[in-house]
Amino acid sequence: MKTKIINIEVLDESTLADLEAVASLIRSGGTVVFPTETVYGLGADALNPQAIKKIFAAKGRPDDNPLIVHVASLDDVKPLVANIPEQAKKLMQVFWPGPLTIIMEKAASIPTEVTGGLNTVGVRLPDHPIAQAFIKMAGCPIAAPSANRSGRPSPTQGKHVLEDLDGRVDGMILSADTELGLESTVIDMTVEPPVVLRPGDITLAELREILGEVAVSANVTENVVPEKISSPGMKYTHYSPKGELVVVKGSPEEIRDKINRALSHHKGKAMTIGVLASDETMGFYREGLIISLGSRNDPKEMAKNLFSRLRTFDELGVEKIFAEDIPLNNETLALINRLYKAAGYAFI
Repeated sequence: MKTKIINIEVLDESTLADLEAVASLIRSGGTVVFPTETVYGLGADALNPQAIKKIFAAKGRPDDNPLIVHVASLDDVKPLVANIPEQAKKLMQVFWPGPLTIIMEKAASIPTEVTGGLNTVGVRLPDHPIAQAFIKMAGCPIAAPSANRSGRPSPTQGKHVLEDLDGRVDGMILSADTELGLESTVIDMTVEPPVVLRPGDITLAELREILGEVAVSANVTENVVPEKISSPGMKYTHYSPKGELVVVKGSPEEIRDKINRALSHHKGKAMTIGVLASDETMGFYREGLIISLGSRNDPKEMAKNLFSRLRTFDELGVEKIFAEDIPLNNETLALINRLYKAAGYAFI
């Protein structure tokens, strides 16, 4: 397959024609990669079952893993769901457009291919001008998971998309690096209390400020698979680099000592070793390829960097990565969720 690739940094008269060209691919049942504020997405017409199947084929994604439907305006939501709960409306008013996916009862118009056979659907209004213009031009809601091969780190840069999907999709809109670097927060509004199924930039504390009581799925930080898979990222291996990744737990001193012992053990062996550290701890290590996730004082920056740093280890051919654990709090929950899943819950 020849992928039509366009590059757009800003929307203006000269780029609108290019955007219309790839939007037409959606209308004809094709697949198109597009940027959002979270990660790049791989989209198709959410109301076209055959188009949806192409997403799963391009990614190598299990078809029982539900997709998120992206819309261009609040008015686009009503035809997609059976009803919009009052509490969900409050979330939309505060956080949309933005990195929040709201799960509601689906309308009959949503194909089961989108929902993994469930009677619920996740809907999001992205806060990205190119994404909004693209969805509007396509003239339909767009179902879109992250634009990576299944199991790989989600793409935050155009080169990641090209590496994983060039020749596997009909079109690509390449733009600047994504702003947030982690996928949206997912909250299930079909249960009481509402449950966060996947943490993201919208934090648990922010949601509780609007809704009051909000629960968190055990799957967020533990290696458990719920009976009902209502959100991406709940069942299958996700975000993994090519090399083996393990998370090293303990106090800061214990983490440092464990990693240095492991590095000494591998010294002289025909294996490339890496360390995923922080700005504050990079100096603790003298062996291996040491990469900083950012400053521990800036959890958002660390979260933004996670997927790109894992892909950097891939580019360097690192075969085993020791990642420092991160203290759990409201600001780091999403980062820890992705790091633990990337490691397949392998700990030292």
